[in-house]
Amino acid sequence: MPTLDSYIFFDGQCAEAMRFYERTLGGKMETMMSYAQSPDPQACPPGDPDRVMHACVVLPDGRMLMASDSPEGMHKPMSGFALSLNYPTADEARRVFDTLAAGGSVTMPMARTFWTEAFGMLTDRFGTPWMVGGGQQQGG
Repeated sequence: MPTLDSYIFFDGQCAEAMRFYERTLGGKMETMMSYAQSPDPQACPPGDPDRVMHACVVLPDGRMLMASDSPEGMHKPMSGFALSLNYPTADEARRVFDTLAAGGSVTMPMARTFWTEAFGMLTDRFGTPWMVGGGQQQGG
């Protein structure tokens, strides 16, 4: 059975973003390789050799969040998707939501919905869109 993990692209902030996600989501950095560290540097695009060629944070449930920096001058802002996090409790969801939202913009404040106790949407300070939910819906 296939698995589906996320791969996102940054414009020079990949290392900072992935360290932030590692701390915020309780994951473990498995890989962080710059273009300068490539086993085949001739195949890398010209530009900043310190940009991240590939990074991977393994989350506590075994899923992976992967990322890299786009080659210099080729980055396009993230749009048309959101990374979705779901937690067993509303308190866990609120904690992560608040941490991700710091320095970013909230597009839907965390609130009770008809499907879960707490749900909110935001774009973090790195431009990554998130949907965060948690807890059980109690009654109407």
